[in-house]
Amino acid sequence: MRNLYLVALGSNRRHHRFGAPAGVVRAAMEELAALGTVLARSPVLVTPAMGAAQRRFANAALVLESELAPPALLAALKRSERAFGRRRGRRWGDRVLDCDIILWSGGRWASAGLTIPHPDYRHRTFVLTPACTIAPDWRDPASGLRLAQAHARLTRRRPLPR
Repeated sequence: MRNLYLVALGSNRRHHRFGAPAGVVRAAMEELAALGTVLARSPVLVTPAMGAAQRRFANAALVLESELAPPALLAALKRSERAFGRRRGRRWGDRVLDCDIILWSGGRWASAGLTIPHPDYRHRTFVLTPACTIAPDWRDPASGLRLAQAHARLTRRRPLPR
């Protein structure tokens, strides 16, 4: 069975072979084609550091068609992260590569270590902005919102408090 996945990618550390974080993300997008067919790739965006990270991130998203079930795809993504030099460390720290399954054509998934939709993506412009460039009409099975609507809610200007 073919599954569609929205995968978010990020990097904020140089790689000895691929260079700056944007190069790492582009190279990772190429490598992930081994897991299925990449149907769409967003541009790579530079975003501010978050949490304990000290450097700006390069972020992107892709739509992947794959025969892998969600747990198998997650395992493959984690292997790719390690192949790029990711080491276990503190949460929110600097990293060579981070890959997350955001949405899946099968709707919801919940198991030990994997929740789809990704629990925090709705609050992250660094995920929603690139995702909206390639999949604005994908729906969040939890909220029913299209990605474009979730992005608009997150980025809309709000009036100043009185």
